[in-house]
Amino acid sequence: MTLAIVRTRASLGLEAPEVLIEVHLSNGLPGLTLVGLPETAVKESRERVRSALINAGFEFPSRRITLNLAPADLPKDGGRFDLPIALGILMASGQIPVEAAERLEVVGELALDGTLRSVTGVLPTALAARRESRALMVPSANADEAALADGVEVFAVGHLLEVVAHLLGREKIAPHQFGARLTQPPPQPDMADVKGQHQARRALEVAAAGGHNLLFAGPPGTGKTMLASRLAGILPPLTRDEALEVAAVRSVCGLSIMDRWGQRPFRNPHHTSSSVALVGGGSKPRPGEISLAHEGVLFLDELPEFDRHVLEVLREPMEKGVCYYQTFSESG
Repeated sequence: MTLAIVRTRASLGLEAPEVLIEVHLSNGLPGLTLVGLPETAVKESRERVRSALINAGFEFPSRRITLNLAPADLPKDGGRFDLPIALGILMASGQIPVEAAERLEVVGELALDGTLRSVTGVLPTALAARRESRALMVPSANADEAALADGVEVFAVGHLLEVVAHLLGREKIAPHQFGARLTQPPPQPDMADVKGQHQARRALEVAAAGGHNLLFAGPPGTGKTMLASRLAGILPPLTRDEALEVAAVRSVCGLSIMDRWGQRPFRNPHHTSSSVALVGGGSKPRPGEISLAHEGVLFLDELPEFDRHVLEVLREPMEKGVCYYQTFSESG
C-alpha cells in the first residue's frame, strides 16, 4: 500500500477542525514534499519525523514521499501533526496496516528519539473527537486533560514504539482513566469581608443575579476595585458543561486548567492592552481577555485610561453577547 490517511485535528481559535494527513509513496528521487498550507513549525516536522522513525528502529522509505494536509485552505501550525505524519509514513510503507487507525484521531509532537511531547488545545480536540464518536491518542502529559471530555476513549502514549505496538496489536494500551486530583481551588473573595457599602453590595447582587454589566464611579480609595473583585465570588457555581467551556479556552491559550477547575474566571487586563489582546484574533487566531473571562468577570480597572479604540471594540460583544475573532494575513 503506497497511500495512507490518518485523522488528526488542527487548532484554530477555540475550534478543532478535522485534518486528514494523506501520505503517498511514489517512484523517483528520495525526498519529502509537504503541502496543505503548513506553517514553519509544521514544515520542520519532516526532520523531526525522520529522526524519530530512524532512532526508534523503523525504516524511513527511500522513495518520493508526498504529504498533504487536507483541507488545503486551512492553516496548520505547531508540532501536533508530528505523530500522525509519522504513522502515515509507516502505514504507506507497509510497516503498519492501514486499517489500524481507522476510528482513531492522533495528535502529538515527536522528539528526535521518538518520545512524545505535550501540545496545547487538547481539550477542544477531545470534545470534537467525542462528537464524531472516535477514539483519541494523545501524549501522556495531555491524557488527563483529554479525559475531562466524558465519553471519549483516550489512549495515553509516551513513545512512538508504544503507538506502533498498540496499532499492531502486540501490546494494547488500556483507555486512560482520569488520574489527576481536581483539587478544590482556594475560595474566591466574596462579600463576607465587606463592611458597609450597602448600595454597592446591592448593585453587585443584582448584577450577579441578572447577568448585568456594572459601572463603578467614584473617587480613589472608596473600594471600587475591592468590590468588583468580589463579583465572581457571589456568582453561582459552574456546571460541568460551563467548566469544560472555561477549561477549553485556557487549554487553547496553554494555561493550566487543573488548578482552577470549576472556578469562575476573573480577568483584569491592564489599561495599556490592545484591542487584539482584549477581543482576540491575529494572524494565528488566539482568544483574548473577553474569551478568557467567559462564564466569569471581565474587570476593566481605570476605564477612562483605556484607549478609545479598545473600548469601541467592546460595543458589539456587549450588544450581541458574542465575540468574533479578528484575523489578519501574514503581511498585516
